[in-house]
Amino acid sequence: MKRPTYKELNKKIAQAREAISKGRIDLLEPHVIVLDALELGYEVDKIKTVLSELLTGVTPRHYVGTYPPQKSYEEDILNYELFAFKIESKRFGCDVYVKYVLKDDNVWLVSFHQDRDKEHKK
Repeated sequence: MKRPTYKELNKKIAQAREAISKGRIDLLEPHVIVLDALELGYEVDKIKTVLSELLTGVTPRHYVGTYPPQKSYEEDILNYELFAFKIESKRFGCDVYVKYVLKDDNVWLVSFHQDRDKEHKK
């Protein structure tokens, strides 16, 4: 069976929305997220609002991660599955790439930047 399945992706998106709505967001590399926030033109202290808005229209068809999902090699999220999505953002006027891990009811934000396309070929 090819995974993640559509149903599994729906669940992961819903879990991410729930965690973000509760402010349960950890940044894997805060300095990278801050630089990418500057590039996109938002203040990183608004990340909860920006992510909530972005994930509102996300569906499994936006998934650009691997099948099966790649596992993280970073210590804080070691062996947790990475979920990557490419979303057209009206707010930013471009495609945005977001990659996260769900761990202990939190979203660990790994990447959140303007789509650079080469990073996530299926």
